[in-house]
Amino acid sequence: MNTLGFMKSNARWLSAGALLTFLSSFGQTFFISLFAAEIQTEFRLSHGEWGAIYSIGTFASAIVMIWAGGLSDRFRAKSLGPIILVLLAVSCLAMAFNPVWWGLFLVVFALRFTGQGMTSHIAIVAMSRWFSAARGRALAIATLGCSGGEAFLPIIVVLLMGFVDWRLLWMAATLICLAGIPVLLSLLRQERTPQSLADTQQNTGMNLRNWTRNNAIGHWLFWFMVPAMLGPSAFNTAFFFHQVHFADIKGIAHIDLVSLYPVYTIICILAMIGAGWSLDRWGTPRLIPYMQIPMIIAFLLFATSQSIEMLTFGLVFLALNTGFHATLAAAFWSEFYGTAHIGSIKAMAAAIMVLGSALGPGITGLAIDLGIGLEQQYIFVAGYFAFATAMMVIGIRRATPLLSLPA
Repeated sequence: MNTLGFMKSNARWLSAGALLTFLSSFGQTFFISLFAAEIQTEFRLSHGEWGAIYSIGTFASAIVMIWAGGLSDRFRAKSLGPIILVLLAVSCLAMAFNPVWWGLFLVVFALRFTGQGMTSHIAIVAMSRWFSAARGRALAIATLGCSGGEAFLPIIVVLLMGFVDWRLLWMAATLICLAGIPVLLSLLRQERTPQSLADTQQNTGMNLRNWTRNNAIGHWLFWFMVPAMLGPSAFNTAFFFHQVHFADIKGIAHIDLVSLYPVYTIICILAMIGAGWSLDRWGTPRLIPYMQIPMIIAFLLFATSQSIEMLTFGLVFLALNTGFHATLAAAFWSEFYGTAHIGSIKAMAAAIMVLGSALGPGITGLAIDLGIGLEQQYIFVAGYFAFATAMMVIGIRRATPLLSLPA
């Protein structure tokens, strides 16, 4: 089936996935970091202090994700999604009315767990389970929701903050989350996998078996992939978290930087679609080992560029990896470990990625306070991605033959 035909016949479920990933934006770093200057001013926090609060709250959400992510193996997206969206709405409201600095620990935890964690997790697990032959395209299309949020929400928020109090914008986010619940229920009125426990039509992974989470963690390939899981979440998060400071050291206005985000989103969308089509054609093993090479180029450009044009190129390469990663990394778990326990396995992977997003802002924020500038840090970040790429190449080459061999 061609892509247009696929989208038309599966519009209901693909739209549900895109809606969930869009609403996850309110717990994503690119959105929360838009308010960094206001939060630091309101509560008199340094870069390192705000980064530490963000890291601790995010780390706590990663721990809870290990358990909560497995709920997607037991309950339908139609049942679990609305509950998480209610909790996400409450989290946004808490940010709007939080009066004390120490309350930020709880607010960040709630936003990261319900937004970046569970809302996007439910969407990705649903796509991975509902689709097999067209899994790449399904993941790419569903992830467009988050891409849309990345493209338009920063510009809208930065413009509106010139006219309204920042807390009112969090109240608006609350209303948007609540409005999404009836839409989600309508889209999933007929769910593609009707069982409460999705245990039919499962695809096997390595050694022609369905791996449990404990089996996966005990396998050497999992640990070869850990640097690749940590890196993008840590340093992509760090880049967006420090976007206000980054614009300042580059000598450009914040609005000029966020005005480049639509370019980032367009490239990200093209990369996701291209990765989805390529994945369905050639499979994950041939593609995933090289998906982080654009990150090496991106952070070298961020470290050395002094013009808006070169920063744009940096965002282009950052977007290429974001698009590749959104599709290829999600498909990797299904292809190598099977789909019977994909929710709990993906929850562990998501927890590691959330842990990365906790470490990134904290480490870079502390380094800034210690006098190590972002530009200098980004040179080391590029080196990290070279290491992660080498680990993936070795691990995937060793594991690929196991996809066709019985235990």
